[in-house]
Amino acid sequence: MMNSTFSIFDPMSSLMNWNLNWVSTMLGLLFIPQTFWFSPSRLSIFWMKILNILNYELNLLLENKKSKGMTLLFVTFFTYIFFNNFLGLYPFIFTSTSHLSLSLTLALPLWLGLMLYGWIKNTNHMFSHLIPQNTPFMLMPFMVLIETTSNIIRSITLSVRLTANMIAGHLLMALLSSNGSLLSLPGILFLTFVQFFLLILESAVAIIQAYVFTVLSTLYSSEVN
Repeated sequence: MMNSTFSIFDPMSSLMNWNLNWVSTMLGLLFIPQTFWFSPSRLSIFWMKILNILNYELNLLLENKKSKGMTLLFVTFFTYIFFNNFLGLYPFIFTSTSHLSLSLTLALPLWLGLMLYGWIKNTNHMFSHLIPQNTPFMLMPFMVLIETTSNIIRSITLSVRLTANMIAGHLLMALLSSNGSLLSLPGILFLTFVQFFLLILESAVAIIQAYVFTVLSTLYSSEVN
């Protein structure tokens, strides 16, 4: 029972010690038709409109003309997480974003790079963020401690938020579907309706979590400039 329920999160399907499930992180490229790359199509035009809207919003968040080129990095993050989240909704496809090993790989280098850049290039600006304006003198040491802790755990919160949201919905669907063989026909019909509703909800979560990860990363980068 436990093995079948959690098998969707198991990365250990292997061949000659190669973890084949992680191949799904690049599987999204196979779902894109060749016309997307070689000629303008409705799919490519629609996707470019989405990316242009996202790029415009990220530029507004940065509020710094010198940092506008960074939006390419965050749009790439959005695209990569978006495809991997959606691929996890297909049957028998490994959900790579439900593992901290992937989400931390995205969040930790980004956070570390921003912190190094901020403290080396804009040291005074980074120190000013540790104490908000109009903070009483007696509370300044506590605010420094709180802000420092908040900065340190940002990479963890980014990765855990993405991982937890992807695990929760998939696990709920797996737990409900495992009881299908014990139900009568009306129960199976009701379970099918619930699963369909959860699938729509998970599709929305896949988009929202990619967007949240991208926007929060952009906000963190705007604080170091």
